Amino acid sequence: YPTHFGQLECMKLVASPHFPEKRIGYLGMMLLLSEEADVLMLATNSLKNDLNSDNRFIAGLALCAIGNLATADMSRDLAPEVDKHLKSSQPYLRKKACLAMCRCLTKCPDMVEDFVDRFVTLLKDRSHGVLITVVELMTQVLIVDQENQEEDDDDEDEYESAAKSAFLRLVPLLVKLLRNLLTSGYSPEYDVGGISDPFLQVQILTLLRLLGTDDESASEEMSDVLAQVATNTETAKNAGNAILYECVQTIMAIDADDSLRTLAINILGRFLLNKDNNIRYVALNTLARCIAEAKQHARENEDASDDGPNSAAAALQRHRSTVVDCLKDPDISIRQRSLELIYHLVNEENVESLTAELLNYLVLCPREHRADICTRILRVVERFSPDDRWRVDTLITMLTIAGRECARSVQSATIIYISRSSDDIRAYATHKLVKAMRDDDGTQIGLLVVGTWCIGEYGDLVLKPYSYQPSSTGDAGVE
Repeated sequence: YPTHFGQLECMKLVASPHFPEKRIGYLGMMLLLSEEADVLMLATNSLKNDLNSDNRFIAGLALCAIGNLATADMSRDLAPEVDKHLKSSQPYLRKKACLAMCRCLTKCPDMVEDFVDRFVTLLKDRSHGVLITVVELMTQVLIVDQENQEEDDDDEDEYESAAKSAFLRLVPLLVKLLRNLLTSGYSPEYDVGGISDPFLQVQILTLLRLLGTDDESASEEMSDVLAQVATNTETAKNAGNAILYECVQTIMAIDADDSLRTLAINILGRFLLNKDNNIRYVALNTLARCIAEAKQHARENEDASDDGPNSAAAALQRHRSTVVDCLKDPDISIRQRSLELIYHLVNEENVESLTAELLNYLVLCPREHRADICTRILRVVERFSPDDRWRVDTLITMLTIAGRECARSVQSATIIYISRSSDDIRAYATHKLVKAMRDDDGTQIGLLVVGTWCIGEYGDLVLKPYSYQPSSTGDAGVE
């Protein structure tokens, strides 16, 4: 909506010498203006004057406005004044200055080098409010740094590498800060559910994740404290679960050893047993992402393997029954995330049992999801099928359950598999399809298409007597 009607009035109120008017002016300016507004440049001088005010509340208002509205030009002009407040004796102003500087450095990343020494001082601050804001400041700078690298990989600017390399020198300080939070005694000012300042712990873990990604030395420095967080954090309250979740994400992102990754997977496995659906959903989502990334890494590095005894995939296999139980959950979102994870769990050893679970779920799932599940079951069968007979059993069972919804590609693939099989398997499949069509009410179109084709091609096999024993995994299907 157009806000021109009040923009100049806000400028007048900001320039007022009286605090109540100035406060309303800043509030209106942050609500009615965006960084694209031309009028905003008129406020630069007022902001500079208010930053030099002896009244800390007026200076705080100016810092809030900078943190919300500063453009690149304003950031360059006002950064020296904001820097003065980073050295202020009042924690109230230091923490607001950190957030304002976060905006300035996000808009002008090339200024990061000028303020690295200030970050070292602020990380030793006694105020937790200041600590959490400076960690957030460093986090945002790294995020912008990564975005710039992704946009222009071929022409990496010097400030990008300089920002991260400068922050990497602070990893020991961040590790010490996190360890102090873990070992500190009860502090009523920062305690949340028996956890010492979980907000600051989560923020530090996020920053460590950004610093440890693709950096072996930094990853090694933070491994011990991550193991300490993972083993010593209480899970009775959500505050502890939030820290553990962030710790798991950090472990999975950095170059951690197998034992630490196994510890992270086991934490997520414990999350799956939680009664809170939100925690279970987060655990399933994270597990699926971790396993997918591990497989992608294994594909990119042919010498590496994601199936070792201490790998994340091997650790997750130990929680397979818990994941399968999630398919029976009444919450559809939990079932969908569990289904996604099961696809990643399938291998040569468990393909028969997990495919049986997928077929059982296919009976219960909403019709609109069946086509996708059929396609995924086909991929599992193509990749891990132990023998031709089991493959035919599974595909025909799938068609009897969801032949109406399955895609034409699934029907075609079933026909191709049967046509390329031995005569014995063709006879087995044709007889089984005839029985399935006879028992069907005519609604499973996919079953009729495959069955009709097989009868047309191998009708002579139907006329011959044929006896067979269904495989043990086919008990969910047609006798």
